[in-house]
Amino acid sequence: MGKTVIEKIFSTHSKDEVKPGNIIWLDLDVRSARDFAGANVVMNLEKYYQDEEKFEDKEKTVFTFDCVVPANNLGYAENQQTIRVFARKEGIRLFDSEWGIGSHILIEEGYSVPGSTVVGTDSHLNIMGCIGAFGQGMGDQDIAFGMKAGKTWFEVPPTMKVTIKGDLKAPCSAKDLTLAVIRKLTSKGALGKAIEFKGKAIDNLSLAGRITLSSMVTEMGGIVGFVPPNDEIISYCKKHACSNFTPYYADEDAKYIEEVIVDISDLKPLIAKPFKPDNVVEVESLEKDNIHVDSAFIGSCTNGRYEDMKIAVDMLKGKQVAENTVMKIVPATRTVLGDMIKNGDVQVLFNARTVVSNPGCAGCASGQIGITGKGEVQVSTGNRNFKGKQGSGLTYLCSPETVTASAIAGKIISPENL
Repeated sequence: MGKTVIEKIFSTHSKDEVKPGNIIWLDLDVRSARDFAGANVVMNLEKYYQDEEKFEDKEKTVFTFDCVVPANNLGYAENQQTIRVFARKEGIRLFDSEWGIGSHILIEEGYSVPGSTVVGTDSHLNIMGCIGAFGQGMGDQDIAFGMKAGKTWFEVPPTMKVTIKGDLKAPCSAKDLTLAVIRKLTSKGALGKAIEFKGKAIDNLSLAGRITLSSMVTEMGGIVGFVPPNDEIISYCKKHACSNFTPYYADEDAKYIEEVIVDISDLKPLIAKPFKPDNVVEVESLEKDNIHVDSAFIGSCTNGRYEDMKIAVDMLKGKQVAENTVMKIVPATRTVLGDMIKNGDVQVLFNARTVVSNPGCAGCASGQIGITGKGEVQVSTGNRNFKGKQGSGLTYLCSPETVTASAIAGKIISPENL
């Protein structure tokens, strides 16, 4: 019988029998921790393991800061300093406050590659599926053990196949496609499952688009969502990789627990209303309500790539954000910000009256860019709009196109009707 992607990756990283439902010992290529829970990882390493036993392989161990960078409260400041001191003492690579979102850094710096296994204290580390890698967020004790042992136990999940029918057409982009999938599956539709995404629209997604889709598998309840790496992705990863790698693709006769078709042939810009990522409707359906937008945010691990920033830049050229609206722009990484500076994009955003910040999770994690107040309406490219997640306001999730159109109009509006 043929194998799914996760079965192939697990089979090359375990000596145990890999089939859905089996609990196996899984070898880990990358073990990471971020400023959120990272200090607890350090505490567990110090408490339970002697100096010579802390790390199976220091070259595969990484700390990143991204939730609140630079730290703007005492808790994060102390957590980050605890990690800094520990990383210096142990000789572990630390990507400090200037670098940006950890999961993106692991891809950019070549730690995560197709076919690899990556764990960390980030609930959206399954974003690694965007390049055909396995990623998983875990608790601080599990990560400490993974750093020490170089492996962890894992129950092999079943795989569902999600086929996208039709082409993705402007003004819709990868975020609209992603919201269409969530609308179909709901927040529990992929619970406990791996997903393999198929279809022409999937094959044509850029790295940024694949990141958007894979990063919101968490909001579908999924373990991880694999996007088969095409030549462009393979080329990118070879350019950045720290090690050799083998991409894996499902066999023709692979067995799936479920197969779902999502038709995007007539897709219109979508938006997720508070307080659930699967509370998805067409943006046009809200226009009659004339919902004033107090703040707009483009960024997060879901839509923080240069491609996302360029959408806002192109739409804002010669225009300004509405007078009673604040727009916040936060690139995912230092590399993205560098490209924005080099290409003159920051000047365009400045002229348009936006706030451009240093790289990080920012608004999605109640980080450095600020949070929402009671009654404040925010349109955001983030991945979650739970009550209290970004403050006490109301967060609507949508594409960079819809966020920018709404910021210009000062109200929720579809980009095709701006």
